Amino acid sequence: MDHFKTILRHHYDRDAADVIPQQGGWSALAYKVISDQHSYFLKVYEKSRASTPKWTALIDKYVPIIQWLSCQTGLQGKLPVPLLTRNAAYKHEDDMGIYQLFEYIEGKTIGSQALSTMQVRQLAEIIAQLHLYGEEVPISTAAIKEDFRIPFAEQFREMLNEDIHRLPDDVSEIVKPFASILATRMNDLEMIAEELRGSEVEMKLCHTDIHNWNLMQSGQQLILIDWEGLKLAPVEADLMFLVDQPFLEEFMATYLKTHTNYVVNRQALKFYQIRRRLEDICELLEQLLFDEQEEEDRVGTIRHLKGELSKVEGD
Repeated sequence: MDHFKTILRHHYDRDAADVIPQQGGWSALAYKVISDQHSYFLKVYEKSRASTPKWTALIDKYVPIIQWLSCQTGLQGKLPVPLLTRNAAYKHEDDMGIYQLFEYIEGKTIGSQALSTMQVRQLAEIIAQLHLYGEEVPISTAAIKEDFRIPFAEQFREMLNEDIHRLPDDVSEIVKPFASILATRMNDLEMIAEELRGSEVEMKLCHTDIHNWNLMQSGQQLILIDWEGLKLAPVEADLMFLVDQPFLEEFMATYLKTHTNYVVNRQALKFYQIRRRLEDICELLEQLLFDEQEEEDRVGTIRHLKGELSKVEGD
């Protein structure tokens, strides 16, 4: 932990008495920093992870938008904003990783618990507020604007063809029965993407990764965390996460108070549902191919992969 303490002291002007590992997420490691009776949250994107470039490439583009949302809209206090480094940067970077520091949120991740009615309403209010804003915000959104491209398509096809023999035997045997349907879904996805690129679909700011592990309860307020995926996109990029939830009706009742004329774009919804599934499968295979994982983590990755593959035929 001395390395982290050095970073905090030299680049954030914080003297850390202790740095305590926390449960990390899909994209990064997490630590609680204790400093002079004040607590911070340190997020560490390891450069050894194959997925790190995806999650960190646009930090300098999306953080200014988060800052604006936090200061100028009804989202104040409902999303975390990274603290600046000594040099007014949105992150610190070295040979080992990319780092972001936040104020520590006193509360609990919702995780595997079901959302209460009040939490569903608060989530709907957060998303409805976010969807009020589009490219008219006073900060450039060009870098985060949806283009309906599928950057992982070529790599995904290689994994299903040439690279399938590079996968460990146990993983290859899991994937092979799904190779044909996965290829079909990728073809479907590319056709829908082409159609959407030729349309004039309305775009708003979207979080694009709404699930219970990205929700925290702090006092009476629900907080939406992990904004790496912030995009200017059709609102279905967010609503796709909610259509299969038992609380959908309750969510939409609140959401429609703000967006009274909303009508679902079925093609956009289908695009995001399929792309998310294939992208998750691609990242899981990427982890199994390229990342060094402890056996327990590897077992968890394989279990997650099996779960995602089992859902492909229903997309």
